[in-house]
Amino acid sequence: MTTISDVFSAQVPRYTSYPTAPHFSNAVGPSAYRGWLAELPPDVPLSLYLHIPFCDTLCWFCGCHTSVVNHYAPVRDYCALLETEIALVAGALTGRHAVRHIHFGGGSPTMLDPADIRRLGKQLRTHFDILPDAEIAIEADPRGLTEAVVDAFAAIGVNRASIGVQDCNPQVQRAINRIQSDQETQQAIAVLRRAGVRSINIDLLYGLPHQTPQSWENTLDFALGLDPDRLAVFGYAHVPGFKKHQALIPTDALPDIEARYRMAESAREKLCAHGYVAIGLDHFAKPGDSLAQAKMAGLLCRNFQGYTTDRAESLIGLGASAIGSLPQGYAQNATGVPAYRALLADGKLPVTRGIHLSQDDRMRRDAIQSLMCDMAVDLDAVARAYGLGRDAFGDAFATLERLAQRGIISIQNDRIAMMPEWRSAVRIAAASFDRYLPAGKALHSLSV
Repeated sequence: MTTISDVFSAQVPRYTSYPTAPHFSNAVGPSAYRGWLAELPPDVPLSLYLHIPFCDTLCWFCGCHTSVVNHYAPVRDYCALLETEIALVAGALTGRHAVRHIHFGGGSPTMLDPADIRRLGKQLRTHFDILPDAEIAIEADPRGLTEAVVDAFAAIGVNRASIGVQDCNPQVQRAINRIQSDQETQQAIAVLRRAGVRSINIDLLYGLPHQTPQSWENTLDFALGLDPDRLAVFGYAHVPGFKKHQALIPTDALPDIEARYRMAESAREKLCAHGYVAIGLDHFAKPGDSLAQAKMAGLLCRNFQGYTTDRAESLIGLGASAIGSLPQGYAQNATGVPAYRALLADGKLPVTRGIHLSQDDRMRRDAIQSLMCDMAVDLDAVARAYGLGRDAFGDAFATLERLAQRGIISIQNDRIAMMPEWRSAVRIAAASFDRYLPAGKALHSLSV
């Protein structure tokens, strides 16, 4: 008999990339990255990701590269470094590129000073052609969000904001060191909408300490009351061996695997009952939203920011720890600000690690992307696109057949599809194609 605990005790990547970041190495550095940038055709639009690695307070659940600052000077200095990197990257490119997507992530981008926001926006437009219909998104912390900051982001073209809510229960908030009132969240959304930010996303987390079915239901009801265009419902990744501050979270208060699964399923049931379309593993969107329309058209994509409509072949990562995805491979900047600063001071692109993609990597990435986005993949079609036959995925079939025997997937000829009641197990099915996973020593989160 297939049980929830048996299935979801596996620890597997989230597959926002393949190969995943733990398999990057110093084989990719400033010189290789410069060569990759120079090879990009000038008529191909880019996407940009800007990482702001600072917060006012540290949320104990956080798995991001960020640090707490008690005064603004380090943030101001960092913004100047970002401007330098933008100019260096643009100088390494051939021609002037158009940009369709920009994402400000963190950390907390909304802790930036309005003047720095405007300077960054000006620097981007100096070196790139930001298309009139470009999606420009920010990750927003409602706590302390001011009209001046929102107005500055709106002035540089921001039209989408992801609001971190996580959970509304005061006991849960205390246990994760993120005290955020409902009123702060409501006010932040009102300010964003008044400024013309037309699309609002809400981020929620299940699997947090002290969450109960009823408290989770209350959080979902609150989120629905905000009338967001999209919701992302993530499972908390408890990896204190990787993020030391997570050890401050009481382990005995964390929900078990079955409780996590029930929370994920209750969120899906409630949000879909309220008219949202389920997108991949953990996103939901109104039917008229571009993400839902991309899903219906078979054009959904997945990158380091999660599910997206962004189909650009080249995502340029800017800032400390930022990861870029180019046709040749992945490139990650120095994770610490001091190392990032030192490379820029030498006039070097601040890339310190990455991976060159082989044909096998690309093929398996396509299979994983299809499964993660569409809950199905035609392995024969994927292999044929690379001039190969069915046996290209031969190493995956033993695992896939075991999943099929347990009723988690179906296999018809070479088409693999998640069974509807087991869509939460899609990361486990995707791991069947991961050649790096068995030999890796990376810490991954529970698969639900």
